[in-house]
Amino acid sequence: MNVHTNHYHPRHKLKPKAKKHFRNFVFFVFGLIIIATGLGIIWLANFKLPDFRAFDERKVVNSTKIYDKTGTILLYDVHEDIRRTNIPFEEMGSNIKNATVAIEDAEFYNHKGIRVTSIIRAILFNFTNTSGGTQGGSTITQQLVKNSLLNNKKTITRKIQEWILAMQVDKSLPKEKILEYYLNESPYGGNIYGIEEASRTFFEKKSQDLTIAESAYLAAIPQSPTTLSPYGKNKDKLDDRKNLVLKRMFEVGFLTEEEYKKAKEEEVLFVPKQTNNIKAPHFVFFIKEYLENKYSKQVLDEGVKVTTTLDWKLQEKAEAIVKEGALQNAKDWNGNNASLVAIDPKTGQILTMVGSRDYFDKEIDGNFNVSTAKRQPGSSFKPFIYATAFNKGFTPSTVVFDLFTEFSGSCNAYGQPLPGRSSSSCYNPQNYDGKYRGPITLKNALAQSVNIPAVKLFYLAGMRDSLKTAEDMGINTLTDISRYGLTLVIGGGEVTLLDITSAYGVFANNGVRNPYTGILKIEKSNGEVLEEFTPKPREVIPRNTALSISNILSDNQARTPTFGANSQLVIPGREVAAKTGTTNNNKDAWTVGYSPSVVVGVWSGNNDNTSMKKGGVAMAGPIWNKFIKEALKDTPSENFEKPDWNLDPKSTKPVLRGNWQGNENFFIDKISGKLATENTPQETLQEKVLTNVHSILYWVDINDIKGPAPTNPESDSQFNSWETSVRNWWVKNSFNYPATYANEKPITYDNIHTEENKPKINLLIPNEYDAYNPDQKIQLKFENYGPFPLEKMEIFINDIFMGSVKSPFVFSFIPRELENLSNVNTIKIISYDNVYNRGESYTRFSIIQP
Repeated sequence: MNVHTNHYHPRHKLKPKAKKHFRNFVFFVFGLIIIATGLGIIWLANFKLPDFRAFDERKVVNSTKIYDKTGTILLYDVHEDIRRTNIPFEEMGSNIKNATVAIEDAEFYNHKGIRVTSIIRAILFNFTNTSGGTQGGSTITQQLVKNSLLNNKKTITRKIQEWILAMQVDKSLPKEKILEYYLNESPYGGNIYGIEEASRTFFEKKSQDLTIAESAYLAAIPQSPTTLSPYGKNKDKLDDRKNLVLKRMFEVGFLTEEEYKKAKEEEVLFVPKQTNNIKAPHFVFFIKEYLENKYSKQVLDEGVKVTTTLDWKLQEKAEAIVKEGALQNAKDWNGNNASLVAIDPKTGQILTMVGSRDYFDKEIDGNFNVSTAKRQPGSSFKPFIYATAFNKGFTPSTVVFDLFTEFSGSCNAYGQPLPGRSSSSCYNPQNYDGKYRGPITLKNALAQSVNIPAVKLFYLAGMRDSLKTAEDMGINTLTDISRYGLTLVIGGGEVTLLDITSAYGVFANNGVRNPYTGILKIEKSNGEVLEEFTPKPREVIPRNTALSISNILSDNQARTPTFGANSQLVIPGREVAAKTGTTNNNKDAWTVGYSPSVVVGVWSGNNDNTSMKKGGVAMAGPIWNKFIKEALKDTPSENFEKPDWNLDPKSTKPVLRGNWQGNENFFIDKISGKLATENTPQETLQEKVLTNVHSILYWVDINDIKGPAPTNPESDSQFNSWETSVRNWWVKNSFNYPATYANEKPITYDNIHTEENKPKINLLIPNEYDAYNPDQKIQLKFENYGPFPLEKMEIFINDIFMGSVKSPFVFSFIPRELENLSNVNTIKIISYDNVYNRGESYTRFSIIQP
C-alpha cells in the first residue's frame, strides 16, 4: 500500500529565517556606517589644523657667527644647537636647486603641494609590507610643512594635517619661495642646517659657487644626515647616493649626458673636519659673553654676523708662541701656564687674546681665561705711579734715595717695632737684588725697576691720585681704595692682563686712551647694523707724561744695570718700550711692552698660584719678545716722539730737577765769576746749589709739589724714617761729592754782560740817506762800537731772515730779488760778541722807482 508522507526539508523550512538574519545584518552594517559617519562628522568638526598663518611667523633659529677682522674666517658659531645661515633664493646656485628637486621631488614644479599617486603608493606599500619598513610619499612642500609646523609623530591625523597644509602652502607661496625655505632648513648633519651653512662647512664656499658634483653630494645628505656624513664611515653609501642624484638630474633633464658623465667622474674634496669647531676659543667666549650681556636671546636666535677685531694670522702665531713658551717654562721653571693679549693702541682693537697655553688642556684648567682674571701685577704697575708723579711736577731727573727705609708708623726708622707692636707690622721693602743705590733719578729707578724709590714715589704722588690715573688709563679692578697701602706699587693689588695691556696703550698713544674692544661690526641677517666700531679717543694723561714714560721704558742703556744690554726687552732695529713685573715668591711673571702701533702683554704663572723659580723677564719675556717681533715684522718702523724735558731753572726748584744735594740755589756768570743778572746769557749762566742734604720730604710738600718747601717737614708721618736713612748715608758718603757752601756765594754782579757792553752796530751800507737801484748789488758795510770783538751777525730784511755771517762778515743782496721789496725797507742786524753779549741794530733804505 502506498502511503503518501510529507518529508521535512530543513533548508526549505529555514529560508524565511535566513532572510530575516540577512536583513538584520544589513541593518546592522548600515547602522555602523551611520554611526561611523556621525563619528566622522564629529571628528571632522573637531579636527584642528595648525594656524597656517604661523608658517610665515615660524621661528627659524639662525646661527650667530663670530668672524675675524676680515669677516671671512669663522671663529665660532654661537648657537648651541643649530648652525644656520639663511640666504634668499637668488643667492642659491642653480646646481643645488636642481639636484635637490631631482632627488627629492621631481614633479615639484607641477603638483599642487601633494602627489596623490605617491600618497596611494605609499599607503599600499605600508599596509602590505611585512618587512617593517615604510615608504614615504612626501613632496618638498610636505617636508617643509612637516619640519616647520608639525611634530614628528606618525599618525593619520598628522598626515592629513600635512596634506591639507601642503596644499595651502602651495596655493599661497610661489615655488621659488617654498624651495628657498626648504633649502634654508634642510639638515646636513650634526648642528648644520641650511644649504649655505653646509656649503661653507664642507667646501668653504658659497652655495651659489657649488659645482654639479658638490651639489649632488649636498642634495644626497638630508635623507640620512648622520649615516651619509662625509666625515663618517659610510662614504661609499654617500657616493652611491650622490651618483643617484646625478642620475636623476640627468633623467629629468637638468643635465646633459656630457655634464652627467663629467660630474660623475669629478673628484670632490671635502674640507677636513674641525676637531673643536672653534678658533681662538678664549677670545670667542669673551665676545660671546659680551653679546649675551648686551643683546637679547631673541636677537641672537635670529642670527647675527659678528665681525671682530681679531687678527687670525697673529692669533695663530700667538697661540703657538704661548704654548711653546709655557711648556718650556713648565720644564725649566715650574711655570705651567701663560697668557697673551695684543692691542692696537691707536684704535683699542684687540688683535689677539690667548687665555692659556691650551684651551682644551684640562690638567691646567686651560679653558680658564687668564687674560681676564685678576692677578697681582708686580712692578708692571709702577709706570702708573710714575705718570702720576710726572703730572704733579716731578721729573725724570728728580732724585730720591734708594736706601733701607721703614714705611710703617708702627716701627722705628731702623725697622724695629715700637713698644707694643709686632715685627709683622713693619714694612721695609727690598729691591730685587738686595742692594741699595743711594741717590737715583726717577728715570733710572723706573728703567731698572728699583722698588724702594717706587714706594717712596707712590707716597709722594698720592695713593688716591695714582689710582685715579690707573683707572683713567683703563685699570678697572682697584676701586676699593681702603684695601690698599704702599705695597700696591710693587704689586699689592690685582689687575687683569687685558686691562693693563690696554692701559699701557695710553703710553703708546701719547696719552690718548682708546678703550679696548673686540667688535668691528654686528649685523643682522637682513643687513641691519646693530653695532659698528667707532673710535672713542680721549686724552687721559698729558702728552709729555706719556712721552716721558715711553722714553724711559725704551732706554736700553738706562735699564742695562738690571736687565743687561741684550735682554728679552730688546728688539733689534725697533724702538720698543717694556716693563716687567714679578710678585712675591714668583707667583706671577709679567712683561708688558709696546711700540707706537702695538701693545703686547704677557703673563706667566700657575693658575693655582704655585710659586715658580724665576720672575718676569725670564718667564714672560721670551714669549713677549717672540710675539712682538712677529707683530712688527710686516709693519713700518716707528719711533717714539721725544719728550720735552727742558725745565726753566729759575721757575722749577732744584730738587725737582735732580739737584739732590740741596734746594737753595744761586746763579753765577761763568766768565766773570760773579752773580748773574738779567743780562747774563744762557751760555754763561751756571747754577750753584748750596749743599744741604736731606730727604726729598724736607724740600717738597706732598700737597703742593711745585710750591715752596714745607715750613714744618717733621709733621709728615714719613719724614723721620726717610730723613734718618738719608742723613746716616750722607755721613758715610759726603766725602765722595763736591760741596757748595754759603760763603762761596759772590756778593758782586756780572759786569761783563751789561747794556753798555752790548755790540753796537752802525750800518754804513745800506743807509737811510741813499736810494738804491732795484738791480744794484748792495754790499753790507758796518762799524762796531762795542767793547768786545764780534762773533756772529744775523741779518733780516723786512723781518725775513736772510742769513748769518761770521768774520770777515761778507754779505750782499740785490733788492729786486727780495720777496717783499717795497719803496722803503728795514734791515735789522742781531749781533753777538765773543762773550755772548747780544745787540740789535736797525736802519731803513729806499729803492729808486722807475
